[in-house]
Amino acid sequence: MRFDVITLFPEIIEAVVQTSIIGRALKSGLVEIHAHQLRDYAFNKHKRVDDSPYGGGFGMVMQCEPIYQCYKAIKDEIGEKPFVIYMSPQGKVLNQSVARDILKIGEGRPICILCGHYEGVDERILESIVDMEISVGDYVLTGGELPACVLIDCVTRMSDGVLPDPECFEDESHFSGLLEYPQYTKPEIWEEKSVPPVLLSGHHKNITEWRHEKAVEVTRKKRPDLLENL
Repeated sequence: MRFDVITLFPEIIEAVVQTSIIGRALKSGLVEIHAHQLRDYAFNKHKRVDDSPYGGGFGMVMQCEPIYQCYKAIKDEIGEKPFVIYMSPQGKVLNQSVARDILKIGEGRPICILCGHYEGVDERILESIVDMEISVGDYVLTGGELPACVLIDCVTRMSDGVLPDPECFEDESHFSGLLEYPQYTKPEIWEEKSVPPVLLSGHHKNITEWRHEKAVEVTRKKRPDLLENL
């Protein structure tokens, strides 16, 4: 699986993806993540990639040409058109189902992520190259780098070989539509609170049933809307 990120701050992407599970996946060659400095494709001596918006207003808008030239360079390097995702507060909200859809896309073709800044990106470049817009929530951030890292992490950890076994993510919150059941570890008794006896029983069927019941209970308590959608 390959990700190419078009960004003004490649150091943010590199700092995040080179750590923990995703960092190990990078070192083992299970995933490629390339952060491209957009200013390298600026067409002026000051390396500016933005300008004031037509119609007036505050802020600056990222220009088409630098983005398009960066996109073309990525396309030429990989030898095919990547699937382009624009991280935008106007996009489809990222959830586990959306992440699985993107995983399937990424298993067949490279994914290019465009990180916006300022007042956003010239609409014409979105119309020309973007296949999907993704939001990480109904709020606005300074730029698209952190959302891009969230998307890469969420998708990559489900890729073959990144985690030891699919159960590592299939039992987690949201994968099945429910929140995850409560987890416990040693010691067996802490501050007079005991681990539920069923988890100590060794009876796998009873443990599985208990975990499902607790998942439903936790979901009903914390996110009843998920039960309605399930």
